[in-house]
Amino acid sequence: MSVNVRIPTILRTYTGGKAEVPAQGATLAEVIADLEKNHTGIAARVLDDQGKLRRFVNVYVNDDDVRFEQGLETVTPDGAGVSIIPAVAGG
Repeated sequence: MSVNVRIPTILRTYTGGKAEVPAQGATLAEVIADLEKNHTGIAARVLDDQGKLRRFVNVYVNDDDVRFEQGLETVTPDGAGVSIIPAVAGG
C-alpha cells in the first residue's frame, strides 16, 4: 500500500526539507520501516528504544489517532494520509 506521510517541521531534516513523502506499507509499523529505509534516522525520532511510539509523538492514519486504533498495527490503506505530529506542551 502506498501512503502519503506528512512530516512535521522538526523532522524535515531527515526528508531533505520535504513536508510530505510517500511510503509503502500495509500497517503503520511497515510505513515507519519504509520511512527509515528511505530517510535514515527518522524512526528513532518516532519510536522509543522498545520500538513503540514515543509518548510525545501523535500519529494519525487519515483522521484516526493510532493510539485508539491498533497502534503500530493500524492498517494503512492505499492512498491514506499519515500524519506525524509532535505533542506540544506549555503553560
